[in-house]
Amino acid sequence: MTPEKTAEAEPVTAEETAGAAGRGSADGAGEVPVLRMREALRDAMAEEMRRDESVFLMGEDVGVFQGAFKVTEGLLDEFGEKRVRDTPISENTIVGAGVGAAMAGLRPIVELMTVNFSLLALDQIINHAAAIPYMFNGHVRVPMVVRMPGGGGHQLGPTHSHSFEALYLQIPGLLVACPSTPADGKALLKAAIRDQNPVIFIEHESLYGVKGEVPEGDRIQRFGEAAIRREGTDVTIVGVLKMAHVAEQAAETLAAEHGISAEVIDPRTLRPLDLDTILESVRKTNRAVIVEEGWPHGGGGANLSTLITEQAFDWLDAPIQRVTGADVHMPYSRRMEQAAIPHEENVVEAVLAATEGAR
Repeated sequence: MTPEKTAEAEPVTAEETAGAAGRGSADGAGEVPVLRMREALRDAMAEEMRRDESVFLMGEDVGVFQGAFKVTEGLLDEFGEKRVRDTPISENTIVGAGVGAAMAGLRPIVELMTVNFSLLALDQIINHAAAIPYMFNGHVRVPMVVRMPGGGGHQLGPTHSHSFEALYLQIPGLLVACPSTPADGKALLKAAIRDQNPVIFIEHESLYGVKGEVPEGDRIQRFGEAAIRREGTDVTIVGVLKMAHVAEQAAETLAAEHGISAEVIDPRTLRPLDLDTILESVRKTNRAVIVEEGWPHGGGGANLSTLITEQAFDWLDAPIQRVTGADVHMPYSRRMEQAAIPHEENVVEAVLAATEGAR
């Protein structure tokens, strides 16, 4: 697939790129700037590259083309070809070079065009980036970030649209970040770049254009701290990436139409996972619904469901419900693709099943 095809999947309008210089928009003096996710991620990289000369960016079309999703817009102009490097279309080479650079004392940010393409670099990610600190007894670190978009909704077919959070969640030595808001995207990416461990940084293609307030300043979001997006008393809904937004939409519908108070939790990072916040919520609501876009078998939701059952079983008043993507390869047809992705109504249905008899 060419970069042009990827860019066409999510057109970039003049409105979306209005904050290309990192200014964003604000309604009045002193208010928090409003940025799109792509702008917040770009600002995070720019700020860290200004702060630390060992930080550099490499990937397919990150320079001249300014990123398949325009996340790296303006970086080549500011930092030059030495620190913003366009690479050949070879994911194993890109990640392998990043591992070597990190071992040598640099802090590479490796951008892969989609999470599916990271499968070509699994040896470099799992057998090298994740394992080298262990094999060298901590004397050699691999402080690198592998950024990659995933998720469906753009009719890009099965080789460009899947959600592989669960794949990387399983690997010791890797950190896994899944931001759902521009503020968290920026703060988590800054934290990831400074971390001494290899970080898998998964971005959802459908969230690049989402706007949100992004506080100015050097804000860092620690890994392993979940966000309670909405407080509630009747059921806990955990949503990952785009599904955090879907969970909030479902919570609003549940409150307005069914009188159900749902607490919505966004994990923000899956490894480390803030299990304490989730368990505390479940012990309060006595019910749990987990929402993810990935496949149902062996997914992140299956893992979390087991952890809740093991550590909060006595507080559960109903079986844990899971809402996942369909157990199929992502269809190209728009209608079929939408049918394979969880939506608000699917979450509402799962919550109603979990709360049946309590209403």
